[in-house]
Amino acid sequence: MTNGNRRSEGTGRTGNTGRTARTGRTGRKGRTGVWFVGARGSVATTAVAGWAAVTAGLHPPTGMVTETPAFADAGLPPLPSLVFGGHDTAHCPLPKRAEKLTGAGVLPHGLVKAVHGELAAADEEIRAGGPQPGDTRTDEELIAAFSDDLSSFRERLGLARVVVVNVSSTEPLPEPGAVRLAPSSLYAAAALRAGCPYVNFTPSTGLRTPALQDAVVASGLPHAGRDGKTGQTLLRAVLAPMFVQRALSVRAWSGTNLLGGGDGAALADPGAAAAKNAGKERVLADVLGSAPEGEVHIDDVPALGDWKTAWDHIAFEGFLGSRMILQTIWQGCDSALAAPLVLDLARLVARAHAAGLSGPLPELGFYFKDPDGGPAALADQFGQLLSFADRLREAR
Repeated sequence: MTNGNRRSEGTGRTGNTGRTARTGRTGRKGRTGVWFVGARGSVATTAVAGWAAVTAGLHPPTGMVTETPAFADAGLPPLPSLVFGGHDTAHCPLPKRAEKLTGAGVLPHGLVKAVHGELAAADEEIRAGGPQPGDTRTDEELIAAFSDDLSSFRERLGLARVVVVNVSSTEPLPEPGAVRLAPSSLYAAAALRAGCPYVNFTPSTGLRTPALQDAVVASGLPHAGRDGKTGQTLLRAVLAPMFVQRALSVRAWSGTNLLGGGDGAALADPGAAAAKNAGKERVLADVLGSAPEGEVHIDDVPALGDWKTAWDHIAFEGFLGSRMILQTIWQGCDSALAAPLVLDLARLVARAHAAGLSGPLPELGFYFKDPDGGPAALADQFGQLLSFADRLREAR
């Protein structure tokens, strides 16, 4: 499938709308659903709480590129028009999860009380995910159930479209010859079946499995991925071009990540860590022309919670063979870094769908470690993103 193909707009059915005016559920057409896979996780909870705070004017949209002047009049769904739901295997309600994030310093004190209604309304739209331990359903049965959940969400609330965004924990890469689809691919298949554009913010397989390629092409849906670029790789995408442009030879580039929370626990699995590191290493190979010596190590430190520290050690060679070192330290809150990007992507992909675009969207590579084509340097990716905004503006 080539990027930018036009597709036919379906009419879609509408059903009864929801009841909570605070979340924009007033029965008006044109609202956009955002369906999180991993809807009770830290990223999704932070995104919903942050969306509610920004929409209510309680906080500025810091970190949201789509709220900058470059995206004015591009036809993106207005923030108040977003409606949230999702799948998860966890049972902790969003307001309670948000309280835990407040205690961890991720969300500001007082915010949960101010946006409790929005969190509770989104939690009402979360459905059981899977497969769970002891689940005997086949892949087809799981895909059908997830797809029905998506269609019901769209029809009951009279939504113009629903964008599925995977923000669940990283899963190991599928074993060669695996008979069953990976969980992320089950959700991706359900999105295609329900006619929903798809965003993979994780390094999990998602749409990138041969079993789904025919369905991806036949769907005519826009999609973007994979693995959100929030910290260490973001910095690499800025620094690597500097060495190339100054004709400095990078001898080795090594890194270490210290993180806790659910992501840290998931990445303690060597298979999941390998999936994560593939994207981190790709940007160096793409920009430098070959992968330098060195690896990225990921350590689970539960005490850090949702905070992470990323350290890079870069050995490079200058004029007359002089050997030099650059070291960087990135400390940040992963959920707070990811949430505005997730909201950006939901709006951009929803607008691409409304504009009739189909296939992968390499113009959104700015947001990903392992994008669907396009340049690897951040400045070049940003230029493509701005051109994409112009393209969406012209499609109005």
